[in-house]
Order: sequence, then structure tokens, then C-alpha cells
Amino acid sequence: MKNKNDKESLVKELEKLEKENEKLKTELNYYKSIEDSLKSSLLKAEKEADDVRRTAREESTIIIKDAKTNANRIVNDALVEAEKIEIKKENIEKNMKVFKRKLKLIIEQQMAVAEEIEDIELE
Repeated sequence: MKNKNDKESLVKELEKLEKENEKLKTELNYYKSIEDSLKSSLLKAEKEADDVRRTAREESTIIIKDAKTNANRIVNDALVEAEKIEIKKENIEKNMKVFKRKLKLIIEQQMAVAEEIEDIELE
């Protein structure tokens, strides 16, 4: 009878181990599924991060190019404006010289008239 009990005990132990083995296989499959899901999520996140970095680089290149273009335009506009101001200044200086010459001529003419008046004798 001992042999039969040992055999039953071994069968029960085997059944218990088989159930535990199935349970462990199920758990293993569950964790493999989670691992696959995490790997997939990680790959997607890495791709998204790469896309964001690429887009940021492209946008920064465009921003820098636009800034340089605007800076060049501003400098060119300032140079044109400075040239216009220089031309106006030169015209004002020329006009001032002409005005001074004319004024000096008028004053000289008036002085000559004043001297002539002094020379006139009253009768």
C-alpha cells in the first residue's frame, strides 16, 4: 500500500508541478507581452523625439536665415537713409554758402549806398 500511496503522492506532486508550470508560463507570456508593449512604446517615443529634434533644427535654421535677411535689409535701409541725409546736409551747406554770399553782397551794396548818401551834399 505504501507503493500505491507513494505513487499517488507522486502523481499529485506532478499534477501540482504541472499546474504551477502552466501558471508560470502564463505569467511569463503576460510579462513578455508587457515587455513587447514597452519596447514598442520606447521605439515610438524615440522616433517622436528624433522628429521633434529634426523639426526644431529646421525651424531654427529658417529663423536664423530670416533674422539674417531682416538684419541685412535693416542695415541696407539705414545706409540708404544715411546717404539721403548726407545729400540733404550737403545741399543745405551749399545753400547756406550761396545765402551768405548773397547776404554779404546785399550788405556791401547797402554800405555803398550809405557811403554815397554821406557824399551827397545838401544844397
